[in-house]
Amino acid sequence: MPRPARYTVDALLDAAADLLAADGPAAVTMSAVARSTGAPSGSVYHRFPTRAALCGELWVRTEERFQDGLIEALVAEDDPQQRCVSGALSIVAWCRAHPVEAEVLLAGPDELGIGEWPEQLTGRRKRLQRRLKKALGDIPDDAGRVSAAVIDVPYAIVRRHLRARQAIPASADAIVEDCARALIRPS
Repeated sequence: MPRPARYTVDALLDAAADLLAADGPAAVTMSAVARSTGAPSGSVYHRFPTRAALCGELWVRTEERFQDGLIEALVAEDDPQQRCVSGALSIVAWCRAHPVEAEVLLAGPDELGIGEWPEQLTGRRKRLQRRLKKALGDIPDDAGRVSAAVIDVPYAIVRRHLRARQAIPASADAIVEDCARALIRPS
């Protein structure tokens, strides 16, 4: 029976996320991940042949985890306004619960070398984008207003606190909810 891998993909990606959250995207290097986990550099290169592959996998894994809750919130209600409120609040809650991963999303795919990601990762990302676009598009209101209510306002609120290395306060929920309700008409 083979022994389990000592340095799993998730452990290496968790270390990469910690490095990014602490020191920005440039801090995510193969050698830094190896040092952070105590893994031999060969273990890192075995799982990620390039820094772009490591960063791409970090982004896609984070986006998948983030979107699971967001999509669920966006489809849980019938009323368009409530769907937007639920989606917006899910973003704040997810970022509050996962501040390190939220930093990955705030960095953005460009800072993580999207132009050099392996094709399979860009394909996974495109599927995620289509999935979110569909969920947002299924809300019967102006697309710009929906995007502002569900994405732009929550992003601005959490970004301010995460960049300042502060916990996202409970008051953020009320602000995000009020903005979503102001932007989207009830049905």
